[in-house]
Amino acid sequence: MANRNVFITGGTGYIGRRLIAELLNRNYEVRALVRAGSERKLPSDCAAVVGNVLDPSSFAHQVQPSDTFVQLVGVPKPSPAKAAQFRAVDLASIQASVSAAADAGVAHFVYVSVAHPAPIMRAYIEVRAEGERLIRSHRLNATILRPWYVLGPGHRWPYMLLPMYAVLERLPSTRETARRLGLVTLQQMIDALLAAIAAPASGVRILEPAQIKAASIMEAIA
Repeated sequence: MANRNVFITGGTGYIGRRLIAELLNRNYEVRALVRAGSERKLPSDCAAVVGNVLDPSSFAHQVQPSDTFVQLVGVPKPSPAKAAQFRAVDLASIQASVSAAADAGVAHFVYVSVAHPAPIMRAYIEVRAEGERLIRSHRLNATILRPWYVLGPGHRWPYMLLPMYAVLERLPSTRETARRLGLVTLQQMIDALLAAIAAPASGVRILEPAQIKAASIMEAIA
């Protein structure tokens, strides 16, 4: 049976605010962790949980009764220059969230990681990979999404790369890398997250770009 009660961190961000709107439209009960003063950034039907995403003691006791936990916190517009921020925000927040989710006994943890390995953005990849290891070490049932780049408002320049990707995917020597580091759209990410929430994983389920696109198709059909 699909879970109908979801706890979200990063709910006011690029993906989070759109995901919350879609969940509410589907009659999920949604609670989102926000800093004090940011409550109004959430839809009126979304319950605000005021706390510090880097400090599990500030929100762990409020995770229940949700049994899906969606972790979307991250430094905006990642770049190699933000290595220190990745550790201070992305890594610290996934450490806090995994701890809180495990203590609350959530049935399903959803995490947006990143495609890897890759020749660039090594600090970012290391932090996200550490997040995946934390999920496994706590033995959480989880869906881990690994997009490389999410196309959408304010994130459109990589559209110019699509013809190159089409060529690389046809060549045997570059096909696997091109698919692993494929581009997905914001709507595909939202649809894949909705599909993951509706059908919780048993164990750890990985969605690479191709699976994200496939999950989006299934969500659209549903």
